[in-house]
Amino acid sequence: MKPPFEKTKPFPGYINGYLSGIRENGSQYTHAATWLILAYAKLGNGDRAVQLLDMINPLNHTDTITKMKTYQGEPYVMAGDVYFHPQHVGRAGWSWYTGSSSWIYRIIIEDIIGFTLSGNELSFKPCVPRDWEEFSMVYRWKETEYHIYFKNPKRLNNGVTEIKIDNVISKVKSIVLVNDKKSHLVEITI
Repeated sequence: MKPPFEKTKPFPGYINGYLSGIRENGSQYTHAATWLILAYAKLGNGDRAVQLLDMINPLNHTDTITKMKTYQGEPYVMAGDVYFHPQHVGRAGWSWYTGSSSWIYRIIIEDIIGFTLSGNELSFKPCVPRDWEEFSMVYRWKETEYHIYFKNPKRLNNGVTEIKIDNVISKVKSIVLVNDKKSHLVEITI
């Protein structure tokens, strides 16, 4: 939120209790940022959704010594907020506390990769950046592994044009999972 509340009339409530640039009052408030990422994914704008995801990803705040000294948070934990107060710009706050980490996990799996499981049926509705030429995942269902490869030759944001299961083109845009204790190859073309 910008600008932060400082001497606001009428009094906006508890948010004004935080210093300018701390927590909800003018910093990166991660819960709100995750919902913005979700909104862009739901709108089909994978470029913007992943751009914002990269901005809040703690790995991107800790990939150099200088960034680690500024961020002061764990690289494997989502921070509840990142300060914008002049004395603490870029510093992580409230790590190990925020529920936004579970939101981000679900958004990545369900809305960016587009993975949807319903009973024993698996479907995909990816919403990815155009520059993702390919990506993959392994999904284990009971005692069976599905090696899932996504190809994006036309550099699209979303949609599925073809699904192959063990080199056979599927007539439907979903996979019926079977627990045959084998390994299966799934190729999805966006």
